[in-house]
Amino acid sequence: MSAVEAEQPIAYAHPAGRGYWRASGRRFFRQKVPVAALCLLVLLALVGGFAHRLVPHGWNGVHLGAAWENHPPTLQRGWSLWMGTDNVGRSTLERTIWGLHFTLIAAFFGALAATAIGVVLGSIASLVGGVVESVIMSVADFTTTFPVLVTIIAAFAYLLPLTETKAILVFAVYLWAFVARVVRSRLRALGAETFVEAARALGASELRVLVRHLLPNAAGALIVATTSLFGQIVLIEATAEFFGFGINSLTRPTLGNLIAEATQSGIGTFNFLDLGWWTWTTPGIALVLLLVSVNLLGDGLAAALDPRSR
Repeated sequence: MSAVEAEQPIAYAHPAGRGYWRASGRRFFRQKVPVAALCLLVLLALVGGFAHRLVPHGWNGVHLGAAWENHPPTLQRGWSLWMGTDNVGRSTLERTIWGLHFTLIAAFFGALAATAIGVVLGSIASLVGGVVESVIMSVADFTTTFPVLVTIIAAFAYLLPLTETKAILVFAVYLWAFVARVVRSRLRALGAETFVEAARALGASELRVLVRHLLPNAAGALIVATTSLFGQIVLIEATAEFFGFGINSLTRPTLGNLIAEATQSGIGTFNFLDLGWWTWTTPGIALVLLLVSVNLLGDGLAAALDPRSR
């Protein structure tokens, strides 16, 4: 075997092979805090994902009788009353489970749609270049010029009454620019690598180079970016709904509109509906746990997917 033939497998091989992912997995599972965050996130996803089984009668089920209105947390009447009821006798815990369900759906599909658009446009900008790249990146720069929260709240206000699908589309249309920037910069850096130049020299088309070599090596950065978008969407949606620009809790409860609904009558001495502390702390705790777990998981993935980390 000649020296040229011996070196060909190295030219074809790319860093994001099985060895890279195995090493990244080992680095991730050595980190105790991100692993704990992953376990917590999986638990929250299971609770929210199985809301139909856990609370089959829906999120507006009422415990009849004046005695169950604004009832404090109790262990005497089943798990549904562990976190009490609101002013009309609806279980706070059941509504929080459904709120977690719809919050996860909006964040997951919003982040997924934004990532898909960002990958496509970022890849086109990196590979085509020229005027096409200038136009795409100019649109991305213009999109991210305005504050994220203000822009999305304005879009929500314009689209009222807001639905789940409308919210996901707003997140996708605005947040794709962040992913496109990551993809473009990563693909540009990878384009100068030896294995990419070798693939092109051997006759591989630009599409094959993109799919076979560039995107697999950019997967680590994309995973981190998507995780970051997920947490960002959860926080933005909760903030928008707290100010009254989100989905109505009677139509689709989310963690944000449940907190807003519970605090609209005030807290403490200003609470004219006599709502207990449990009506806003229960969805609030679920929201905090979700955000903390996503952020810690994102930090752990960023460290694990970096080949320079040890």
